[in-house]
Amino acid sequence: MAETESTTSTPARPLRVGVSSCLLGSTVRFDGGHKRDHFLVEDLGPYVEFVPVCPEVESGLPIPRPTLRLTGEVESPRLVFGDSGEDYTDRLEAWSKVKLDAIAGIELCGYVLKSDSPSCGLERVKVYNPHGMPSKKGRGIFAAALKRRFPLLPVEEEGRLHDAKLRETFVESIFAYRRWRDLVDEGVTVARLVDFHRVHKYLLLAHSPEHYSSLGRLVAGGKKLGRAELTERYGTGFMEAFARQASRGRHFNVLQHMAGYFKDDLDAASREELHRTLEDYRTGLLPLVVPMTLIRHHVRVLEVTYLRDQIYLSPHPKELMLRNHV
Repeated sequence: MAETESTTSTPARPLRVGVSSCLLGSTVRFDGGHKRDHFLVEDLGPYVEFVPVCPEVESGLPIPRPTLRLTGEVESPRLVFGDSGEDYTDRLEAWSKVKLDAIAGIELCGYVLKSDSPSCGLERVKVYNPHGMPSKKGRGIFAAALKRRFPLLPVEEEGRLHDAKLRETFVESIFAYRRWRDLVDEGVTVARLVDFHRVHKYLLLAHSPEHYSSLGRLVAGGKKLGRAELTERYGTGFMEAFARQASRGRHFNVLQHMAGYFKDDLDAASREELHRTLEDYRTGLLPLVVPMTLIRHHVRVLEVTYLRDQIYLSPHPKELMLRNHV
């Protein structure tokens, strides 16, 4: 296998990400405007294939159009026009079902939704009670249908992606989902799953040691299960692990484990440099990219094959510089 940087960052096939059309700069909002997002368009855009969707326009509404809002019960709100009170819920839900069935055929690996939207907002969307008072506890009609249809799909709002940790978590998740889908399409066997689990060891440990252990037990007993059940259970646990944000403490533990493979082969000065760098990361003096760069250097020079193959060393394109900020 070639160096990690050039093999694990790029998926075997297009990495398609659904996105609210307005976030790419399309003038589809109710007022004829857009909400172009710099990170999505300029940074992430070169590495994914966006699939833009505007539920309101694609379901038949004009541009511009009267504003929509959610009303009624938070758990089952209705989507109505703010001026007339006309109910648009059934029409949008019927369109959403057809659209999501079509989307299922193109294997999305993630989705970015427009925050606060009564159709696309993932969380904290205003829902108005009969007295006209809002409660920010709702979810947009299309967003709710998306989550029901694809429960394992990494989904985020563009506003939350401005947070460095959430941004890195989401991008790691979509690349992980693409690798998992590639394995499923190739055909899950116990041997292939053993190798898949092996190369994801440290990435899983950074997100959820509990999931890494439970998935390991699942793989170990894989021959006792049917292929469909093994695939379903592993895929569910794998993506649930990535739904948990990696922490500085778990990253530090992973880095220590990796350093244990070669620290005895280093001279005193190099050992001290490695120890100091890891400690500076643990205490927040350095971002993750610094100890990661040093670890990758030693892995390459000392030719530590087991570590060289670890996805953790390069789970997404280094050009995104996501680990420069966590």
